[in-house]
Amino acid sequence: CLVFVYVCDYICLFLGVPWCAAVKVKHGHVSCQTPRGERNKNVLGTRCKIHCKTGYEMHGSSEILCMASKQWSGNYACREVRCPKLAMPSNGGYKCSDGSYFNSRCQFFCSPGYTLRGDLSASCQSSRTWSGGNSMCVDVDPPVIKCPNIKEKTAEPGKLTAKVTWDTPEGKDTADGILTDVILKGKPSGSHFPEGNHKLSYTVSDRAENKATCRFNVRVRVRRCTPLSVPDNGCMKCDSAGDNYGATCEFRCLGGYELRGSAARVCQFNMEWSGLETSCAPMNINVGVRSAAALLDQFYEKRRILIISAPSAANHYYRFQMTNLQHAQCGLDLRHVTVIELVGVYPAQIGRISHRLIPPGLALQLRLLLQLSQNSFNMVLLDKQGVDKQRYTFPITAAEIFTTIDTFPLRTEEATLQKEAGQSC
Repeated sequence: CLVFVYVCDYICLFLGVPWCAAVKVKHGHVSCQTPRGERNKNVLGTRCKIHCKTGYEMHGSSEILCMASKQWSGNYACREVRCPKLAMPSNGGYKCSDGSYFNSRCQFFCSPGYTLRGDLSASCQSSRTWSGGNSMCVDVDPPVIKCPNIKEKTAEPGKLTAKVTWDTPEGKDTADGILTDVILKGKPSGSHFPEGNHKLSYTVSDRAENKATCRFNVRVRVRRCTPLSVPDNGCMKCDSAGDNYGATCEFRCLGGYELRGSAARVCQFNMEWSGLETSCAPMNINVGVRSAAALLDQFYEKRRILIISAPSAANHYYRFQMTNLQHAQCGLDLRHVTVIELVGVYPAQIGRISHRLIPPGLALQLRLLLQLSQNSFNMVLLDKQGVDKQRYTFPITAAEIFTTIDTFPLRTEEATLQKEAGQSC
């Protein structure tokens, strides 16, 4: 039997009878060589080479032989080329047409807020490598920030500043939402801003060091009245800025002048001054009153009075005193002093205030009221409240009188105002 088998095999080989199964290659082709050029490509001894199509690679034997066992000498298969898995870019990804297989095209994309840098796409090649893939997603977009909208602010009464507050703007990063710094340039919220326009800005930074800046203005307005003028023969003292809403201006007149209008005026919200226009009019002394008290009342809180009493115009003390005072009229006016002369013995006595004569009866009442003797030289100094401050029985210099007056508390304030107004001898 064994001899018969060998004989049969030889006959089949000689006759070119198919011996092995036909070679079929999916996704490829085969090229075979038979021992004697037989028509059939699977006779005993046939040698075949397996070739894969582009994009496919050989798995198994690339060359096979038809053996006496009627089996090919090896297994073979053409399998599709597969590239290694692409690296996923941070903060992004990719989408492929056919996974990691040959000719698959992968498109890269980035998460919102990020921009693609590098290859836009990559293709799987027959060499099992990608045609690209050096891609990354970077944060190049600046953050978004919106500054507050501050309207005009008006300073409060009596102030030249306004307190301005606002909510700190919250910046937003278009990428990961994380901000590293929020920097304000200018005064912080809750500060007091002076009059005018103030420029401020906020700058925010993200983790990629992208920056964004928004700018806004703080405008402070001070409501102001038309500035007041210092009245002639008077002085004015104002607080705050002197013409802003809520400012108060107080007026005083020089000695010998009486205030007309309002002693104080306030700048109101409508930018108009309260009260009436202020002026200083010459003091009008009425010597026709019935009593000495009524005469003195006219000087109350306006003038100091220096009363000089002498038995006659020939009195040596009287003449010396009047001569001395004639050269000191400026100093008397600065200190708001009015000189009243009482000369002679009733009923022949003469009273005089500057160039105005006092009736004899009224002059007598003054002497009685102030307890001044008709028979000797006397002098008395009254302050603005009519208080007897100093008495003299002999002449003194104007400088001594001024020294005494300058010790009065009210006089200190007067001197300050006069200095501010530039009033001096």
